[in-house]
Formats: sequence, C-alpha cells, structure tokens
Amino acid sequence: MSSRIWLFCACLPLVTCLYAQQDQSKIDVQVLEEVVVTDSRFELRRENSGKTVIRIDSLELRRNQGRSIAEIINQKSGFEIAGSRTRRGEILGIFARGGRGRQVLIIIDGLRVNDPASFSQEYDLRLLSTSQIASIEIIKGAASTLYGANAATAVINITTKNPSSQNIAGEIQSTIGTNQSATDQNYNLAEFNNNANFSGTLDRFTYGVGFAHTYVNGLSSIITEENEEDPTSRYNTDIQLGYRFTNDISLRVYANQSKLRTDYDESFGLSDAPYRFESEQKRIGLSGKWNFKNGELALNSAYSNYASENFSAFPGTFTGRNYVTDLFVKYIIKEKFYTILGLNSVKDQTDFATIEQFTIADPYLNTVYISDFGLNINGGLRMNNHSEYGTHWVYNFNPSYVFTLKNGYLKALGSYATSYITPSLTQLFGEFGANADLEPETNRTIETGLEYQTRGGLRMNLLYFSRKEDNFVFFDNISFQYLNAEDTVDVQGAEFEIDGQALEVLSFSANYTFTERKGDNAIRIPKHKVNASLAYSLSENTLASATYSYTGQRADTDFNSFNDVALDPYSLFGLGISHEVLNNRLRLFFNIENLFNTDFTEVVGFTTRGRNMRFGLSFTL
Repeated sequence: MSSRIWLFCACLPLVTCLYAQQDQSKIDVQVLEEVVVTDSRFELRRENSGKTVIRIDSLELRRNQGRSIAEIINQKSGFEIAGSRTRRGEILGIFARGGRGRQVLIIIDGLRVNDPASFSQEYDLRLLSTSQIASIEIIKGAASTLYGANAATAVINITTKNPSSQNIAGEIQSTIGTNQSATDQNYNLAEFNNNANFSGTLDRFTYGVGFAHTYVNGLSSIITEENEEDPTSRYNTDIQLGYRFTNDISLRVYANQSKLRTDYDESFGLSDAPYRFESEQKRIGLSGKWNFKNGELALNSAYSNYASENFSAFPGTFTGRNYVTDLFVKYIIKEKFYTILGLNSVKDQTDFATIEQFTIADPYLNTVYISDFGLNINGGLRMNNHSEYGTHWVYNFNPSYVFTLKNGYLKALGSYATSYITPSLTQLFGEFGANADLEPETNRTIETGLEYQTRGGLRMNLLYFSRKEDNFVFFDNISFQYLNAEDTVDVQGAEFEIDGQALEVLSFSANYTFTERKGDNAIRIPKHKVNASLAYSLSENTLASATYSYTGQRADTDFNSFNDVALDPYSLFGLGISHEVLNNRLRLFFNIENLFNTDFTEVVGFTTRGRNMRFGLSFTL
C-alpha cells in the first residue's frame, strides 16, 4: 500500500474532528481536587504537596492500552527510557533527571521491588503488564527518607487493581498490531496482547485473578542485512484474596508470577546471533491494616524469587531472593500534622559460588505540616543500617507556600534532600569484576519551582533541580572491575509541564525537560526533550488524539570502536481514535505510532520501530 494512502488513513480522525457536528452532546467537565500520595504517603490535596508529583490514572492507562509501562513513563517530564522505542523485549535503561537506573526505585503496592541477582540490582520493567495496574505515581528527586536506598532521582509507585465492590466483575482486553522498522514496512501482524481480569466482593471476602500474555515478533534486535526476527513473549498471572474482619481491620494476601523470554543478538560487534534470555519472577505477600481514630497501623511484607538464564557466548544463570517488610503507623493531628513512623527491613540474597546476602533495617520518621495561612512543610529523616556499611542518615526538608487566588492557587516550593545507594551483591561479591572495597554512592538534590492551577483544570509548573552524586559505581573496561568514580557528577536541569482543557471537548498536555550532566560522558541522556498530546471528543463516546515527541541530541557508545558518538535528534508523531458502545462497556480503538515513518537511532546499532498500527478492544463485564 502506498505511503499516500497510509497518510490519508492516519489523518482521517483529525479530518473527522474538523467536520464533527457542533450540536453533539456536550461532555460535562468536573474538576476534582487531585489527591497525591507518593511524596508523603498520605492522601493530600495536590496544593498541599511540596513536589510536582506525576499521576498516571486508570483513564490514562486505558487510553494507552497495548503500550508498555516503559513507553507510558517515557512520555513524562524528566524521563528518558532507552529501549522503549526499539524492538519489544530489548533491555531498558531508565534515566531520570540525568541519573542512572539504580538511582530509580520501583515500588509495587507499597513495597520496593528489585532483582538482587541482576548486575545493578534493578527491577526489570519488562516483567510488568499494564492490565494489572490501577495507577502510577511518580515523584522525582531524592526520596530516600520515605523509601530507602536507591530512591535518588525518582520513585515510581505502582498500585495494582483492587477487587470490584460488585459480586463479580471483569475486563477482557485484546490488542493486535504491526511491528516493523522504518526500512521494512511490510504491515504484517506481529504484536499480540491478551489480558483478562476478574474480581469481586462477597460480604467480607474479596478476590481477584488476572492473566496477561504478550507475544511480539517481526524485528531483529540488531540492524543487519539478514534482519532475522527476534521474538519476545511474556506471561503474567496475579491472584489476590482479602478479608475484612471489621470495618477497621483488613488483611490481603497475594501472589504473582511473570515469565519473560526474548531472543537477541550480539551487541559486541553488532552481528546476528541465536541468543536468548529467559527470566521468571515469583512474588507472594500480605498486607494488613488497622484503621483507628486519626490514623492507621499497617504491615506490608513480601517474598520474591528471581531466576534467569542467559543463552549466549557468555552463558550464565542468575538466582536471587529478597524479603521486604514495612511496618508503620500513621497519625493525623487536627488535620495539620500528618506523621508516619515506620521500620523497613530488606534481606537480599544471590547465589554465586556461595550464597551471598546483605540486610538493611531502616527506622524512619516523616511529618507534613499544613498551616491555615498557606505554608506547608514536609520533612523527615531515616537511619539506614546496612550489614556491610553500618549506619548512614538521610533526610529531607521540603517547604512550600500556597497563594490562594480567585480562580485557583499559585504554589512556590523548594526542597533539599539526600539519598544513599549501596553497591549491589553482584558488584561486591559476583563472579565478574566484583570489588568488595566499593564505597556507597551518596546524592544531594536541591529543587525550587512554581505550580499554578485553576479550578477549571489548567495546571502549569516550572521546576529547577540540581543534583550532586559522589562515589558513583561503574564498570571499568580497562581493569575489568567495578570501581567508584573519582569525579563528582553534577546534574542540573529544568522541567515545565502544562495540561488542561482548551474547550469543553478539547484537552491537552505538554512537557519540556532540559538536562545537563557534567562529570562523565552522559550516555543516552538528551539535553532537550519535549512531549505533547491533544485529545478531542468527537461525541460523548468517541475520542480522537494526537501525540508528538522530540528527543534531542545525546551521546552513545559504539561498541564496534568503544568510542562515544553523537546521536541526531528526532521527532515522532502519533494519531489515535477510540469509540465506546454498549453503555461504555465495549471500547474499540485504533492508533498509529511514528506516523511519518521516521528512521532514527535510539541505541547505536539497534533496530527502532517505524510506522506501526495497533487495533484493540476492551470489554467490561
């Protein structure tokens, strides 16, 4: 099919927007006081938060059906996730505010998740399916006081779906699409996603079960003349059971399993290879809560097992386990002081020649003060007790002031926070380049900014940040050993966000990020990045959307020569349309990504996705 025909089909939703009847039913816009949780662990109004928290709600996740978690987060300010635009299943590199992957902490249902057997002890976002997620909150900047080690540049707080209040409810989703590069537009169906979730409440008993499967083929990992296909598949199973003993006391137990298999090629020399990576994560946990007057007592605990195997020229098996427990009490005094006092413990184990482990036991305290005259103060401290490194204190101080306006508010905010990252088990005791003399990494972050919001829903914020990191752990290709960097890394930047309603039927959002990292070569971190989106309601049940993203120049390493090269900037456009029928129970959608089939490089030598289409439906029982 010719490119002109595809362009016409892609533009059809926007043409329809322009000629839509003007007497269509209006969509009532109700602006609610948005609640944020992550930066204080209390449900506070956004204006009382000292951070510019990013919230991805269930509606946004629904509109992004078929996309990965990495793709969705990559649209937010301050983030660059390398690998999110390449072949599905490629290794992801998460860069938040000019930092590295180990400086981002992933939390699922209140507890940190990380693979102790991985080289950098990160959590693999490829294991997650969006169909099981209810919302995502992202707090940028150091947050070690509330969340412990690794929370240096961002915390990604993922909340899974709660059971329905009905006796039985369910949702089924299915997506198919193409998966092709800009140079090979064959339009073969090569991406398949199928998900099913069922849950309910029977008197005091709640239950939930979910299943998801993804299979993607069609692209080679490495750009080669042969262009052989490297498929990826993933299975997810989730089960949860809950019981409410009284109106104030409840208990939930859960279990989930994720299996990932992805083929890949040889990155050193950039050649085709029959390599394969398999990974499995099993997790069981419980959470209990006792609500009392002005507060609650909560216990969260989970055990996770990670097992992976690499079939390549350098084969290996990796097995790790961790036990995480968080016991805390919340107390509210006169709706002014919101205090949390807790104890967090972590035990990480990895199987090398012998079983190696370390333990962490952190008591922490955090308080939010909300005054009657606009002043808010969020402050706290944490005592990190590490079995290898002893005691280390981290703290935060985050004041903000709200100026009440006739039609909204203007908030000025500032923050000073420290964080602490200890080396991973692999870096300390592993079988490749381990160094038992490594020192922990320390971080200091300063932020200042403004946020403006109207009662009509328009929100804008502008933020400046500065971060210093010392003792950054890296792998030295000359000595073939993990070392601490001698130089201090300085990162500074600015973020701007805006979103709101231009008309009753037109909503928009945009963000811009400037990042400058000094002290090393700042691999894969763009200095300038822009994201924007428009959504237009053709009718009460039909929505058309358009997206734009710009990624500026950045450096990458060419593993053929081991020299750094500059990657050209690029822009990507997307279009979509969705329609709901059967009293909004059935939703149908169609979207196109990389509309103009831009050929670009995200990671040197690796394939990127060209123009691709995705069709799908979701049905709610």
